[in-house]
Amino acid sequence: MTCWVIIPIKPLERAKLRLADRLTSEQRVRLVQAMLDHVEQRCRAFLGVTEVLLVTDGPTLNGALQAALAAVPDHVSRLLVLPGDLPLLQTKDIARLACVPEEVIAIAPDRHHTGTNALSVPLPAARGFTFAFGPASFALHQAEAARLDLSAQVMHSDGLARDVDVAADLPDAAALNWEQSHG
Repeated sequence: MTCWVIIPIKPLERAKLRLADRLTSEQRVRLVQAMLDHVEQRCRAFLGVTEVLLVTDGPTLNGALQAALAAVPDHVSRLLVLPGDLPLLQTKDIARLACVPEEVIAIAPDRHHTGTNALSVPLPAARGFTFAFGPASFALHQAEAARLDLSAQVMHSDGLARDVDVAADLPDAAALNWEQSHG
């Protein structure tokens, strides 16, 4: 098995703008960098992952992911898409996503069960997968699996479900020590 991970990211100055009323620009950058470092480290800690790619959102997140999927070499058998804002992510979460059976798309919903916080797509079976991140993406990604005649397996864990979008989510990132000054 050859597994690659794509972590889509926004330019740091545009990241987490919904927290602008609570955090300064510098604090948001530190938070985003700490979470991104955490996710990347967890991905690299799982020996089944051979590449970790950071993809900027370009004109649209879904467009950037489509372009990245098209560029994944044929020898890759599984592609994971993980956002960089999962402060509770554990290596075991990556292992579960990477080790789903062939012909199965794994989808990890957010804590509200409306958004998608992780995808695991088998290649080449899901080479034609269309990403639908945004409102109601969890249901849209399940429908996409069905369109491709692939099974959808829902993955639940705090590490995959708990992203940081609003001030109420900030306690999840406390262990990353992002608030400490880097001066």
